[in-house]
Amino acid sequence: MAGPLTGTRLVELAAIGPAPYGVMLLADLGADVIRVDRMTGADGGQTPEAAMVGVSRNRRSVAVDLKRPDGVEVVRTLARDADVFVEGFRPGVAERLGLGPDVLRGDRPSLVYARMTGWGQDGPLAARAGHDLDYAALVGALHTIGRAGEPPPPPVNYLADLGGGGTFLAIGVLAALLERASSGQGQVVDAAMIDGTASMTAFLRGLLATGAWSTERGTNLLDGGAPFYETYRCADGRYVAVGALEPAFYAELCLGLGLDPERWPQHDRAAWPQLRREFTDRFATRTRDEWAERFEGTDACVAPVLDLEEAPGHPHHVARGTFERSAGTDQPAPAPRFSRTPGAVDRPPAAAGEHTDEVLTDAGYDPSAIARLRSSGAVG
Repeated sequence: MAGPLTGTRLVELAAIGPAPYGVMLLADLGADVIRVDRMTGADGGQTPEAAMVGVSRNRRSVAVDLKRPDGVEVVRTLARDADVFVEGFRPGVAERLGLGPDVLRGDRPSLVYARMTGWGQDGPLAARAGHDLDYAALVGALHTIGRAGEPPPPPVNYLADLGGGGTFLAIGVLAALLERASSGQGQVVDAAMIDGTASMTAFLRGLLATGAWSTERGTNLLDGGAPFYETYRCADGRYVAVGALEPAFYAELCLGLGLDPERWPQHDRAAWPQLRREFTDRFATRTRDEWAERFEGTDACVAPVLDLEEAPGHPHHVARGTFERSAGTDQPAPAPRFSRTPGAVDRPPAAAGEHTDEVLTDAGYDPSAIARLRSSGAVG
């Protein structure tokens, strides 16, 4: 791999949720990632982390029993040769395992120790359980999503887990590595899903402060309130997405639907209910793909709503290589793109313990030492 992070070594304690996604972003860009998996996975049993297969590419896996002192020492040994260490436990768990930042950074002061949690390392909620929906709810982000008069829908786990969590984890690691280049010192990165998700509301909070956004859900320009920024059901039961915000784009949308834009002023809110009915009725007369063809080559900002299986086959994705085939499935290609040091998908998701011998040999263990660790149950 020749990505921009080539030469950077990262040790990841296997977890669920946003941490594996954040690590995937770094691995796609060339970081050499060693994932420390649970021993149960090495024996063929399923672990919760196995569900993260979609974001587990580009790693080597070593299976370690962290309840054994010699297993913990294996992880400390790996961390002594690492640039980054990532854990996604609740606050205090890594310390109880003997793998907290004071220990590992005591071994290696230049280590960037990244911690991924929902509520953060401190505060009254720090020790509580939670999920994407809870974090998005508490910072105000969830309230902005959905129809007027209806409850806000669960936004899968894109919002707090992957956006506010894993993405901000990767940003924090990259920033700490950049700072280390001048100071020579590592530091602890406290990546919390509530912090990242709160940051993502900055744009709407700015609109709210100027009176350009209402806390009444489903009444605003970008939340389904405007008929020209909406999804519409087509004759075949599938959908198109309409994002014609600018006046010129709105005019093209109207013309494509057989409407006179002069008769339907874009920002006449009193007319929005009737305009929505017009759009709804007209989009219902053709199939999704017929509408996509109708608006092809225009700036009306109309796109077919594709499902996960359809999306990789779209001509734009095929031409650009947005997705690539890996381990029998279509996977998103590494992002962003680099002109000189592109990222790559070099390894399919690894089974727990698949690279234990290889990783330990690289770390300086000889065959007899590896055999002893296997015999004691410390590694698998």
